[in-house]
Amino acid sequence: MIDRRWVILGVLFVARTAMGFQYQTIGSSTPYLMDALGIGFTEIGTLIGLYHIAGVFLSLPGGLIIQRFGDKRICACGLTMMAAGGMLIAVADRYGVAIAGRLVSGIGGILFNIVITKMTADWFARREIVLAMAVILSTWPFGIALGLFTQPLIAALFGWRIVMLLSASMCVASLVLVSLFYRVPAAEPSVAAPAARGLGLPAGRVLAPVIVAGLIWGSFNAGLVGYFSFVPLLLVERGGTTLAAAGAMTSLALWVGMLSISAGGFVAQRLRRPGATIVLFSGAAAASLAAIVAGAPPLVACLAFGLAIGPPPGVITSLPTRVLSAADRAAGFGVFYTCHSLLQASGPAIVGWVHDHAGGGAAVGYAAAMFLVPLPLLVVFEVAARRARQGDAVAR
Repeated sequence: MIDRRWVILGVLFVARTAMGFQYQTIGSSTPYLMDALGIGFTEIGTLIGLYHIAGVFLSLPGGLIIQRFGDKRICACGLTMMAAGGMLIAVADRYGVAIAGRLVSGIGGILFNIVITKMTADWFARREIVLAMAVILSTWPFGIALGLFTQPLIAALFGWRIVMLLSASMCVASLVLVSLFYRVPAAEPSVAAPAARGLGLPAGRVLAPVIVAGLIWGSFNAGLVGYFSFVPLLLVERGGTTLAAAGAMTSLALWVGMLSISAGGFVAQRLRRPGATIVLFSGAAAASLAAIVAGAPPLVACLAFGLAIGPPPGVITSLPTRVLSAADRAAGFGVFYTCHSLLQASGPAIVGWVHDHAGGGAAVGYAAAMFLVPLPLLVVFEVAARRARQGDAVAR
């Protein structure tokens, strides 16, 4: 009989794939949205980033809300808002309506992302946590790659509004699956006594490394967003390809990434060298984007990028579990995603501004630089985590 943990992981995999697919709808529909709404690249970048801007303000209270109302209920709420936001964008006739729809879907996506991370941690914290996190995180490039490969074609054949409606339908289907199959695991012994302060937050010595881990994850994802949103545009600018063909080529990295994230999580779990994994492969991702800017064959550079982005995600998102107790996970991951969202939400707008003022090469170069930000932050995390563990030892 299949272990329930893996059935639940499969359901969460499908649900989070829908989130990645919805996130990519703006990037894949860029020329159609620009024509329909009369906007430029800065506005497109802003729409892309709006999916995560709510996380800056909502991730922390979202974590506390999850503690109050429960995982499954908040997961359903998040998926419902994602579907509603997608439908609103589908009927948008001006930029303000598109902003409203993107904010609604983004708020739902933030709640969903926090709770699905906690769900995974609850089921796998005591074993195979890096592998499980890697599998869940592979859904992000999988959903985006699926979007890059299919959405430009759907938009060209049936219109960009159908793309938005399709993403909303996937969110509804995911809601049904989660409602039918997800169950809360038996509580861990440490859940009975939350180590909380004030508004329900973990102690300050625990929050410090969680904040740094969130910044690491945010910068890594800001670089990833820059890749799949602006590399296709750079390839089109250089001539000889259409947006659909450029999107398909760019998606190769994310198809490879889907496999390399899961495989990388398995390898990282066995090697137990989290710092070396983050440093080596984040640097390789930056080098791959720099190669695209320099004019390297895009197919080779995109495949190299896909291999490079695989190992770090499972390691990075498991960093908070090194200092958070089971009782503190919801609030702790709320803090983690607040910091993550701050960088990921601002990143696309900044890259779009760079594109408008300096061209596609500079925009992709900025994205490459974001992959280097985690390297010094990792040192800060290790110091803060060591102090948190020492503080816990003294408290006991």
